Amino acid sequence: MNRPNVMRGAVWVAGLAAAVLAIAQQAQAAGDPVFGDWLTQTGDGKVRVGPCAADAAQACGVVLWLKPPPGVEMQAMRDANNPDPALRSRALIGLTLISGFHREAVGQWADGQIYDPKSGKTYKAKMALGPNGVLKVAGCVMVFCQAQTWTKAE
Repeated sequence: MNRPNVMRGAVWVAGLAAAVLAIAQQAQAAGDPVFGDWLTQTGDGKVRVGPCAADAAQACGVVLWLKPPPGVEMQAMRDANNPDPALRSRALIGLTLISGFHREAVGQWADGQIYDPKSGKTYKAKMALGPNGVLKVAGCVMVFCQAQTWTKAE
């Protein structure tokens, strides 16, 4: 048997196996119960959680709706507290609020980040589906975490 052909075949099979595994992981994550629209704990925001655009095996969330302060239109709300002056003019609607979550189990994600537009800070984060279908989202500094309970939007 010709050795280069065997090697080429082995590389092809390994590549095919890697592609099938990646597709299976994406399909598995796509049906996760944390995906959907969620109201924040205070009810003043709605976030859509789903696969990240850059990596469908990870979970991200974008701001769909925010309750604006009196006299301000929702579309006019900006990321004014961002530490990067170049980003302070970007709209909060459509902003990626949570990103980079890796699935640990069905309904359980970790190693992500959550951005707090009120402070302009980004925290390590984890999220998990809790009892009664609520989503527990926790931002962490070192080992200390502060959690919010988000409810499924109708």
